[in-house]
Amino acid sequence: MRRSKTLSKIRAGKSARVCGLGHFIPPLVKHASHFGYDCIWLDLEHRAMEQRESQALLAFSHLFDIDIMVRAPTMDQIRLYRYLEDGASGLMIPLLSTPEQAADVVNAVKFPPLGSRGLDAAGLEVDFILGGGPDFPAESNRETFLVVQIETPEALDNVDEIAAVEGVEALFVGPADLGLRLKHSGSSLSVEDATKKVAEAAARHGKTWGRPAGTSEQARQFHDMGARLIVYGGDFGAILNGLESCSKQLDEVIGT
Repeated sequence: MRRSKTLSKIRAGKSARVCGLGHFIPPLVKHASHFGYDCIWLDLEHRAMEQRESQALLAFSHLFDIDIMVRAPTMDQIRLYRYLEDGASGLMIPLLSTPEQAADVVNAVKFPPLGSRGLDAAGLEVDFILGGGPDFPAESNRETFLVVQIETPEALDNVDEIAAVEGVEALFVGPADLGLRLKHSGSSLSVEDATKKVAEAAARHGKTWGRPAGTSEQARQFHDMGARLIVYGGDFGAILNGLESCSKQLDEVIGT
């Protein structure tokens, strides 16, 4: 089966380059690979996409040799591991708050002995049977990754226990949701305080962590704190920045 570029980077102590995608834009898969990204964060939590569309994007990711990490809209076991069968390299689980939930997701997406994922070995993950074999379950456990989002006060309270769960490869700070919930919980912690707490928990348990970056300065800050999954760039930024730049240039040509 295909080897994960994200895991390869992380295991070598390097940072994986991740960009975001929330719409069905196949060319972005090619362009992200061309410009050196290791992984695309495909958001299916907040964006509507038909199953065949997500399958097509996953197929393009294998064609252009780039990982796709699916932020899943469900914790249902069969729906989760279907993304892996369809070719996803990783899964991101939003709004996960307890170690018990983390263990349940590991159980859902990892083969025995780590979990209880169902075995098909006929999807894109194994090149439609041709890439399978007796070592496939162990290979899949090794070459697919699980990222859990820390974006509630409860998750922050449980972050050490969540990080300790075997089969969870990374923690990921969701700053918008976490900031909103910290504000309404009466907590005195800022999102930056929370980010530091997540980074420290990940380091204690030998796990990696990540967070979206809005600027290159933020990306450097998080990298210096030990983040190895930094999302920077994607379809929203490319569209907004590209249209803004072109509109300003048109102002110079045709006036405002």
